[in-house]
Amino acid sequence: MKPVYAIGDIHGQSEQLDTALARVEADGGANAKVVFVGDYVDRGPDSQGVIERILEGLDLGRDWTCLKGNHDRFFERFLAEPEPQFDPHLLVGYHWFHEAIGGRATIGSYGIDIPDRIRQSDLAAEVRRTVPDSHKRFLETLHLSHQVGDLFFAHAGVRPGVPLTQQVENDLLWIRQEFLEDRRDHQALVIHGHTPVEYPKLFTNRLAIDTGAGYGRELVPVVIDAGQVFALTAKGRQRIETAV
Repeated sequence: MKPVYAIGDIHGQSEQLDTALARVEADGGANAKVVFVGDYVDRGPDSQGVIERILEGLDLGRDWTCLKGNHDRFFERFLAEPEPQFDPHLLVGYHWFHEAIGGRATIGSYGIDIPDRIRQSDLAAEVRRTVPDSHKRFLETLHLSHQVGDLFFAHAGVRPGVPLTQQVENDLLWIRQEFLEDRRDHQALVIHGHTPVEYPKLFTNRLAIDTGAGYGRELVPVVIDAGQVFALTAKGRQRIETAV
């Protein structure tokens, strides 16, 4: 199996995405197989630029697979017609424009300000008019998971004990502790984002690759090659050992 590259949660950091893609291309060439594990939008300043950059690569025929993250679902549902839809999985009191979530930054990247006392339905209509159709299709057609040999990619992780072919959307996009604390064999190495780590971290049954770009930290891509895992840094490949 040829090397497989993976990029974690980007969260509107288009410059960091460019750096990560440059590292991938320097290591594996323009035809490298890359899996993005979702959360392209929110928090960072240029969600529009992130989506546009990925669409450019797809249009060029890059071997890229794009998964859906929970933040991408927030954006997709806000664009729903005739009225915006809201994610019931959010904690009570939270919404897409809550400062902890980052939706304001996403629509701001499209040049949309949120005036005082605007109804969400009216704001959603403006967002639908402004966001390009290609970006809407991108959100609508994102994959929930992807498997390459004994590698299984999902945004958040998987429900332990459930076959990989039977995983459900909410778990693939949202699961945390039940997955993070479980050390059983999932019949594949699960590569995921969603829960930030300071640096890609390898466990016996999973590889965490959300390195906190949404909080201003470096976006560190990884490559899985011949059964070994490497971070792609400014100094090239750095092998990641399994955590005890």
